[in-house]
Amino acid sequence: MQTVLVSGGAGYIGAHTCLRLSEAGFRPVVFDNLSNGHAVFAQWGPLEVGDIRDAARLDEVFSLYKPAAVIHFAALIEVGESVLHPGRFYENNVSGALSLIEAARRAGVNALVFSSTCATYGDPIQVPMDETHPQAPLNPYGHSKLMVEQILRDLDHYCGFRSVILRYFNAAGCDPEGRIGERHEPETHAIPLAIRAAMGSNHGFKIFGDDYPTADGTAVRDYIHVLDLADAHVLALRHLLAGRGSDVFNLGTGTGTSVRELVAAIQAVAGGGFEAQPAPRRPGDAPALVADNRKAREVLGWAPRYGLTDIIETAWRWHQVEAARASR
Repeated sequence: MQTVLVSGGAGYIGAHTCLRLSEAGFRPVVFDNLSNGHAVFAQWGPLEVGDIRDAARLDEVFSLYKPAAVIHFAALIEVGESVLHPGRFYENNVSGALSLIEAARRAGVNALVFSSTCATYGDPIQVPMDETHPQAPLNPYGHSKLMVEQILRDLDHYCGFRSVILRYFNAAGCDPEGRIGERHEPETHAIPLAIRAAMGSNHGFKIFGDDYPTADGTAVRDYIHVLDLADAHVLALRHLLAGRGSDVFNLGTGTGTSVRELVAAIQAVAGGGFEAQPAPRRPGDAPALVADNRKAREVLGWAPRYGLTDIIETAWRWHQVEAARASR
């Protein structure tokens, strides 16, 4: 059983990836400072509490577990917060990533799967977007991820440090068995917010921008189930452990859903309506982001298995369980 160090493994996508790693025969070791992660989500291997900017703590964990590779999730992710506090994002996402990479290199680990984002592309020149699309981020979050991508390219070229960069589109959904799910505080993601509105939240649901150049005026996104993302990480890990070279892949379904379409789909699953109020656009949001995922299909052998209804149904079940737990 090979050990994999998973930074940010107690978070939403990281925990679902640990689930899939365990099912695939790996031992995931979670390294997380629990600022956004949850200790209860670390169910498939040891949890080591620490910060990726703490070199001594990283050296200790690498020495203890001797991982074969690293999967790096730990990052600040909220676009709106990045616009308000860009320094925090560069300090955590860029400096933290470099600290982790250098600790891996000191330990002789030469393979890393990196959690990147379609936010590195910026405004789309064409949709769907493939991996050769120009990268011109609209916000500090996207810039911070692009900076790490460049660091990884340089380390591959000059030092032989191999990586697979995975550019996510919109992660959504939850483990169908309800063991783990999406839990952010504060919550800013569209599907959890709409589900809360459908469950009777007093805050309702806001549509940020209804004047985009899209079919119904609302932003279009490519929603990908979190377990489909997790499966891609396992395949990317196997790619590196087999000695293959560095690469980059988009992870999305290739299908765009507008905010109004998303609201209607959630209302159908919930069995009732809820108020969806127009609001001004948020700084840094692109009008449409949809993946061309052909490269991941052809090189990694990956294909998404879950559709939008699966995403909403699994998220709906998780948030009902969460609400019941909170009311006890």
